[in-house]
Amino acid sequence: MSLSPVKHIVKTSHKSGLSFESGIDQYRFSMDTTSSESQGAGPSPKKLMLASLAGCTGIDVVSILHKMKVPFSDFHVDVEAELTDEHPQIYHQVNIIYRIKVAEDDQSKMERAVLLSKEKYCGVSAMFSHFAKLEFSIQFNQ
Repeated sequence: MSLSPVKHIVKTSHKSGLSFESGIDQYRFSMDTTSSESQGAGPSPKKLMLASLAGCTGIDVVSILHKMKVPFSDFHVDVEAELTDEHPQIYHQVNIIYRIKVAEDDQSKMERAVLLSKEKYCGVSAMFSHFAKLEFSIQFNQ
């Protein structure tokens, strides 16, 4: 028995100028360019890719920490990326920085959660790894 592949559908419509609106399930959001022609309708599609990366790995890490029964607070995932100079400009260097407050005894568990997200669970970082160098770091806050 063959299973059907999972299909994600995103519907996107031109609004005005260079801005678009996308619909994903029941959610709607706007996108715009970062050029001088921007109407300020929303973030750029490339920056939304970085938000997707942060969200994917963040969800993984929280899920893993919950399974490990690790209490934490003040969890943030920051993504910094560099674009190539030539067109089409793509991200070639991406730094994922996890900032979290966790007990010192649980820091190794946080490191394990990030590793599992990186190597096993986060499909977005797996896709990014095909075109960019990814670096992961953790900053433990007290």
